[in-house]
Amino acid sequence: MTERTVYLDPPPYDWRSRKIEVWPYRWYATVRLNRDGYADVMRRKGLDFELPLAYTEAVDAARKASIDRILYDGSSDTFSWTNGPEWITLFVPFRHVEATVEALRAAELDHDYSVFRALADEMALPVDDWLAPGERQLVRGVDFDPPPSVFLRYLRGKAKQQGVRVNGRATAGSVWIRPTLSPVQKQLREEDPEGYPGWKDRWSDYEEPDNAPLRPWVGGQEQGLSYGANPVEFREVTTPDPSPCPCGMTLQDLVGGSNEHTDHHTAWTFGIRAPKNLEWQSDLAVVTAQSPISWRRLANRVARMPQKEEHYDFNSWTHLGEPEETSDNVRAYLLKANGRVIGYLAAHDTSNHRSWDLIDGSQYGEEDLTLRPRINLIWVADIYRRQGIGATLVRALADDFGCQVPDVSWSTPVSGAGRRLARRGSSKGIWVS
Repeated sequence: MTERTVYLDPPPYDWRSRKIEVWPYRWYATVRLNRDGYADVMRRKGLDFELPLAYTEAVDAARKASIDRILYDGSSDTFSWTNGPEWITLFVPFRHVEATVEALRAAELDHDYSVFRALADEMALPVDDWLAPGERQLVRGVDFDPPPSVFLRYLRGKAKQQGVRVNGRATAGSVWIRPTLSPVQKQLREEDPEGYPGWKDRWSDYEEPDNAPLRPWVGGQEQGLSYGANPVEFREVTTPDPSPCPCGMTLQDLVGGSNEHTDHHTAWTFGIRAPKNLEWQSDLAVVTAQSPISWRRLANRVARMPQKEEHYDFNSWTHLGEPEETSDNVRAYLLKANGRVIGYLAAHDTSNHRSWDLIDGSQYGEEDLTLRPRINLIWVADIYRRQGIGATLVRALADDFGCQVPDVSWSTPVSGAGRRLARRGSSKGIWVS
C-alpha cells in the first residue's frame, strides 16, 4: 500500500478542497479527512461547518473498534488525535482502509453514517466473551488469529481495564485463561459506579461446573506456598496528588507497566533518535513541505515533544501529505548531535509585524509590512538547554533568510524562555506577529 489522496470535491483542486489522505505504517494505515480549507471558507461565509453529533459519534465508534483491532493484531503503538471540524483522523488495519475511505465519503457528502456503524460492527472484537468467567481454552484460528503470546498480552490489557486478572498461559496453538476479579478491584468499582459506567461483576459468584476443562499441568512448584495464608491488610493514608512531569506527562503515567512515559521522557531529555536511513550531510537540516516524506515525518515526530510538554492542541508540523509548495515558505530546522535530533525550530515568512520592547504589559509598535522570517516555535532537548542551542537555531534562520537576528519576527505570545532567548539576540526589542 502506498500513500494516496482522494479528493471529495470536483476539480479544480485547491486548498479549499476536501480530501482523504492515506498513509501506511507498519501495522496499520492512517486515514485522515482534511476539511481544513473547506471549514475556513464556511466560517468566513458565516455558514455552519461543525460536524453533526451523529457524525462524530459514528467516527468515534469506528475509531475505537479499529484501534482495538490494531492492538489485537500485535501493535504496541500509542495513538493520539484531535477532534474538530477541520480534521478527522482514523487508524485502521490495512484490510479496512477502503471501507474507511468509503465511510468518510458517505458521511461527508451523503450524510450517511450507517457505513461507519457497519464498519465499527465488523471490526468489533468479542472481548466480553473472551473475559467471561471460567477456566477454558481458546484455540488459534478458531477463537482468535494472532500468535498466542500476542493474544494473551492483548487480553491482559483489556482485562486490566475491567479490573480483572487473567490467569493465563499461551501454548503452541492456544491460550488457557481463567479471568478472576480481586476483592480490591471489586470494592473500587462498587464504591464509584459513576467512574466505571456499565461495569458488572460477572466473576465473584461464578462456580466452575463439574465438566469444566482441566488445564494440563506443565510443571512448576508442587507445593502451594500461599495455602492457608492470611490476606494482606490495607490502611487509608494520604498520598501526593499526581504531579506533572517536566516532559509534559504526569507521574501517574508511570504506573501500569507501560513504557510510553519512559520512552517519551528519554526522547524529551536526550532528543529524538535520528533514523539510520537518513543521510545527514551536516548537523543542521532544513526540512520544507517539499522535502522527502521521511524528513517531514521526522519533523513531525520532533514537533510532538513541545506539543506534549506545553500541552498544545496542535502539532506545529503537519505537512505529511504529498510534497507541496507553500506560499509562506514553511520550514523546520532540525539540529542533530550524538545521533539524536536535539533542536527544532519551525518557521515561515510573513510581512505583518509590530515592534515590541520585551517588557510585560507594554504596547506593540506600529505595523510593519517588511517580509521577515517568523519563528513559530523553538524546542531543545532538556540536557542541551541553556547551552546556546536556541540561539544557534535563530542565527541559522536569519542567515538562511539573509537578514540579521534582530530582524527575525517572533510569534505571539512569546514565552518566558523565548523572551530570554530573544533578548540575547536583540536586547533593544524584537518584531512580533
